[in-house]
Amino acid sequence: MTIFCSHCHRPLQAEMSCLPRRGKQASSASKPFRSTKSASKARRDQINVELQALRSLLPISAREKERLSYLHTMALVCLRLRGAQLFPPDLAPPAGPALGTELLSLLPGFLLVLSANGKLVYISENVDQVLGLSVVELLAQGDTVFDILDGRACEDARKKLLLAQEQPGREVMFVSEMRMSKAFRLQHGGNRAMAVRGRFTTLRWPASPSITAFLALCTPVARLPADSDAVSQDDLFQSTHILDMMFTDVTESVTYHLGYSREELIGQSWYSLLHPEDADLAAAQHRAVGESLGAGATAETAVLRLLRRDWTWAWLSVSARRDCGGHSITCTSRCLR
Repeated sequence: MTIFCSHCHRPLQAEMSCLPRRGKQASSASKPFRSTKSASKARRDQINVELQALRSLLPISAREKERLSYLHTMALVCLRLRGAQLFPPDLAPPAGPALGTELLSLLPGFLLVLSANGKLVYISENVDQVLGLSVVELLAQGDTVFDILDGRACEDARKKLLLAQEQPGREVMFVSEMRMSKAFRLQHGGNRAMAVRGRFTTLRWPASPSITAFLALCTPVARLPADSDAVSQDDLFQSTHILDMMFTDVTESVTYHLGYSREELIGQSWYSLLHPEDADLAAAQHRAVGESLGAGATAETAVLRLLRRDWTWAWLSVSARRDCGGHSITCTSRCLR
């Protein structure tokens, strides 16, 4: 039996054709709004105009501006904004001598200013003389100090910055390799070891304890050759200790580096010469050697400060190993100039 449509009295198989058809307008209304190509291009053009305007305001040479990518432009803008928060023009200190190129050239390294969370706020322009990278190229690594440090030293740097933040005015120092240009890496045999020395201080005028930043001087230290045979004997001394690190013997060259005679050190604890901030790192190295299985095991080299006889600090790269029999520890200490 054929069933007919109640609307047009045609057979049922034709029913679909007689239903009201949805036009293109109804169909398009049900779709979500989509941007057209022209609208997207207009937005991109507007973004480009704004980025070009920001780039034109940066206090760098026209040649550097031409080489800036959009990412580098935004990195520099963020650096300038963080600097403006810490150095607002309306709250500047009394006028003083400007930190010009001539003065920067007299420094043994470059200046670094960080926010409380390690964000880069200021890098002096002479950084290219030390690392082979301009400020713009350095920012390509990231916008925190941890992005330009060797990954193994980041944790130590975090601890030192936290210590300095908890005790404003206290000077801290740590040594870490910093990233360099390819040409400088070839020249120096790798990334460059830098001593970062600074403290948290108030930057606003009049002083506001809530607005502080970490001001530091970054100076290069001598990089040690990987091959120990290539190191001059004048640059190192060796010491022997019982397992608690008391001196039992030391080479005569220790007098040149630390000022003590051999007789003065025998019977003393190695820990009595350590800088307090380096005690944890030295203890970790000591434990690594003490817990090693068998004689001859060597712990990872650590950069430590030892007290000289004239009450100054000597930076040393110290490697330690268990001797045959496992009853003593020998330390080879190389001077970092």
